Amino acid sequence: MSAKLSPIINPDELLNIKDSSELILIDARAGINAQENYQKEHLKGARFVDLNKDLATIENPENGGRHPLPSLEKFSQVLSKLGISPLSRIIIYDDKNGSNAAARFWWMLRAIGHEKVQVLNGGLQATIQIGFPVNSELETFEPTEKYPVTEWKLAQADIDEVEKARKNDESIVIDVRDKNRFDGLTEPLDLIAGHIPGAVNVPFSENLDEDGFYKSAEVLAEKYSKITGNKNPENIIVHCGSGVTACHTLLAMDYAGLAIPKLYVGSWSEWSRNDRELATKK
Repeated sequence: MSAKLSPIINPDELLNIKDSSELILIDARAGINAQENYQKEHLKGARFVDLNKDLATIENPENGGRHPLPSLEKFSQVLSKLGISPLSRIIIYDDKNGSNAAARFWWMLRAIGHEKVQVLNGGLQATIQIGFPVNSELETFEPTEKYPVTEWKLAQADIDEVEKARKNDESIVIDVRDKNRFDGLTEPLDLIAGHIPGAVNVPFSENLDEDGFYKSAEVLAEKYSKITGNKNPENIIVHCGSGVTACHTLLAMDYAGLAIPKLYVGSWSEWSRNDRELATKK
């Protein structure tokens, strides 16, 4: 398996390898009824991962936002529970074109050095449409030995670094939430509507075409190269509401052949709770 495996796989490609012994399919739907919906119908063989329980440690959103990363020890346990080993080829999907938790899980795996991981283009619906078998029965599988996890290897930014970056012409802070949330017109999840002053708005939804598939690598490369200019990837910070949908854009940039920028995990949910300067609707 090449270390340069594309971060995105199309439904027909998955169909061709569905019986591979090294393949582990992960359902990463999120939301109130995510596990219920998984149990009603999921891609055959898929194992469920829970955003709140498995991919975050929910505590005080003032410290790390609504979905802070779990400890490395906890993440290692999650991977072992899912039957994932360093040799596994992992393909992740959700029902929101990767913007629920599929891209977040992809980023987390890449961040511990796991290269054989991809997000399913078009997600659950597109894959069912081409005839991939589904299941409503309990999936059985064996846990693995402890997955060796030593550090988060992909770059992150904390709240203080974002404070400096937003005032620095050599840096750029990208907010991937939709424009209405960025503009402070609506806020369905956090206490205050608005954005980090100095941030630029590039909604993650713009990574997708009208059919809900990622735009081509060439189109995405041109788009993000124009937005970031010649800035060093170390000076590019991407965030959203709680460090989940931001990973959709990190994946898009990786797919485009660009370096993966820094993720601000705490995002708006942390920033807006910490007496920082806010840009809100006047």
